[in-house]
Amino acid sequence: MEPKEKGYKQVNGIRMYYEVYGSGKPLVLIHGGGSSILFDFKEIISRLEKQFQLIGIDLQNHGMTDHRDIPETFEQDAHDVAALLKELHIEKAAFWGFSNGGNTVMQIAHLYPDITEKLIIASSFYKKNGMMEGFFESMAEATLESMPEPLKINFLNLNPDFSKLENLFEKDSKRMQTFEDWEDEVLTSIKVPTLLISGDKDVMKPEHTVEMWRLIEDSQLMILPAGHGSYMMADFEGNTDHLLIDMTVNEVIKFLNH
Repeated sequence: MEPKEKGYKQVNGIRMYYEVYGSGKPLVLIHGGGSSILFDFKEIISRLEKQFQLIGIDLQNHGMTDHRDIPETFEQDAHDVAALLKELHIEKAAFWGFSNGGNTVMQIAHLYPDITEKLIIASSFYKKNGMMEGFFESMAEATLESMPEPLKINFLNLNPDFSKLENLFEKDSKRMQTFEDWEDEVLTSIKVPTLLISGDKDVMKPEHTVEMWRLIEDSQLMILPAGHGSYMMADFEGNTDHLLIDMTVNEVIKFLNH
């Protein structure tokens, strides 16, 4: 699994890192909070690189992309991704966003409908009450120590600078602490085919994913027997459920090729 192309583009004042795998219709992969391209999408890339052109992007403060001293917002991430795709001469693509990356791809579809062909929103939310009880309370008290160990190790492997890890943690947790519910209009404005995926033991309630599915006109819903993302990647204990991931990927292929 070697990228066909990788490197940096100068985008909105920072250097953004990206990797391209395979060829075919473009599918842009947007990782979750505290993460990076391969941490979230390694299993997906290995299964899809023969069928699609996969473009993985590290968002600001994440992975190998530069840091910014402005608050993180999902809208800013959407602007950055759109600008990067322009640099790569990709006019239209499907997007797969996991966790916070799902929020980012919803904003891309909302703010940049012209570049959006299809959306896969995996384990995402748009209102605070959609999260499991205690989620935002625990965010308010989060410290760097409480950041999952695999995410810390992953970041420092890509970026051996502890002050950058601190910056990432501070920006990521602040985004969650200051999150304001979105208007339904963000979701009702999405006019492209959309696949919503979450686990029945995810950090958002299954009911919330159903609520999102009802708001997005042309959308499909898949709730799997899984935790947060374990239907597409290894869990934090390092266990990989290959059969479950195969099932997710088969549905995604059907959705993207339909």
